This record gives sequence, structure tokens and C-alpha cells, in this order.
Amino acid sequence: MIDETSPLAENREKVAEDARQPEAAQAEDVEAVKAALAREKARAEEYLAGWQRAQADFINYKRRTEQEKADASKFASAMLILNLLPVLDDFQRAFASVSASLAGLTWVEGMQLVYRKMESVLEANGLSQIKAMGEKFDPRYHEAVLHKEGDEGVVIEELQRGYRLHDKVIRPALVVVGKGYERPVAEEGGEKPPATSEEAY
Repeated sequence: MIDETSPLAENREKVAEDARQPEAAQAEDVEAVKAALAREKARAEEYLAGWQRAQADFINYKRRTEQEKADASKFASAMLILNLLPVLDDFQRAFASVSASLAGLTWVEGMQLVYRKMESVLEANGLSQIKAMGEKFDPRYHEAVLHKEGDEGVVIEELQRGYRLHDKVIRPALVVVGKGYERPVAEEGGEKPPATSEEAY
């Protein structure tokens, strides 16, 4: 005989009680569980979408900071190089004005070596000269100072070299741009107007 307080007796009572529950109540419980499961699925999808957005934002932030670091190191020397450009200009002007009698002297050759060494160091750090002579005028790389008679829209004279640091223009070339050729005006008994060879930009 089974003792009424034993666990086996309690289980038997539970089974009997479950058997007495109507099927409608069990169906309600199933529907409630399904609804709860659907709510939890929706919440899980919402959390997943939020997590994916946060992960994408983090990846974009990481990419942006890496790009900023690369740019900062790439252009860290930009101010120093920009301050050295007038020194290069002075060297170029000095060599252009050296007379033939001085050209062969050792100190002039020594200064040319110093200039070439300085130029090669700057080139190794990403500095490059902007082509100007004979090129089509491009406002991204050239700054027009004068217009003279010559091929229209073409750089006919370079007044100061322009430079790029890596892919960024740090100083545009100062240039003279051709404005085309003036046609002589037919004389009709009067004076011909004076021709202007230069026109300020």
C-alpha cells in the first residue's frame, strides 16, 4: 500500500488532475505560448538589427579613423615642405642669373648639388612638380597671373613652379596664359589702335 504523503502519490494526483483539465484550456495555453514565442522572436530580431547597425557604425568609425591617421602621417610634413618651397625658388632664380663666366666655378657646382639633394629629399617625401609649360590651363593646378598673345587657353610662360604633395596641390603654378592672336585691324585712313601684349588677369 502506498503512503498518501509519498512523492509517487503526489504524482498520481497531478496526472489525474491534468486529465481532468478540459481540452479548451490546453488549447488556450498553446496559443498563449505561441503568442509569447512570436513576441520574443520579434524582440530577438529587433535586438539583432540593432546589433548589426551598431557593428556597421563601429566598422565605419574604425575605417574613418584609420583613414584620418593615414592622412595625418602622410601630410605631417606639409607645413615644413611648404616653408621650404621659397628656398627652392631662390635657388632656381640664382641659377638662372649665374653668368657664363661663373657657371664653371666649383662653389656654383656645389650649390647646384645642394639644390639637387634638397629636391630629391623633398621628392622622396611625396613632393612633385606640377607641369605647366605648354599644358592646357587647368585652374586646379595653375593660377593665371597674366594673359598674353599666344595659343588660347595654353600656358605660355611659368612665373613660379607649382607643387603637389602626394595627390594634393599645396601650391598652384603661377602662369601666363595665351589669349589667342590678335588680327590686325584694317586701316581706314586713321591710326591703328595700340596693341596690348599683356592683360592683367
